[in-house]
Amino acid sequence: MTRPPQGPATARGPRARRVSKTALAGATSLALGLGGLLLTACGSDDDKDAGGSAKLAVAGAYLPQPPTPDIAAGYLSVRNSGDAADRLTSVTTALSDRVTMHTTEGTAMRRVTEFEVPAGGELNLARGGDHLMLEKLSRQPKVGETVTLTLHFAKSPAIEVSVPVKPTSYQPEV
Repeated sequence: MTRPPQGPATARGPRARRVSKTALAGATSLALGLGGLLLTACGSDDDKDAGGSAKLAVAGAYLPQPPTPDIAAGYLSVRNSGDAADRLTSVTTALSDRVTMHTTEGTAMRRVTEFEVPAGGELNLARGGDHLMLEKLSRQPKVGETVTLTLHFAKSPAIEVSVPVKPTSYQPEV
């Protein structure tokens, strides 16, 4: 049996093994270094909040009686007395199959997928600003009724809120 020539051109020679071990050591170092960088890069601002938690409470909720039978707006404040931020990610209600969240920039309304609830701060949903839109209402709510909204958050448990229906022109006291 003839053995193939040994040297740099073959994978079997002693020099090739040294190159393989060196290449392997270099590749391993590179992989470990990149892995560390990737782990660092995967960190987010949420990691700063990892040791704490949000403590959420809802206040000032109201829903003006809608002037049309198929759409309504909702307003409320979410206070966070905790030391970690959270995000309002969705709202559900039996009154509507679709509740969307909107922000107002100047005179333009834009749909958003979430609202930040800052640590030690407050999310305010108010006329002329950020708000909820209840679309395709199952019925038109009347003044004096309450509507149940369930607020869903990224980290915190859902909060169920009984929201009073106010007159269409209602303006809360500041």
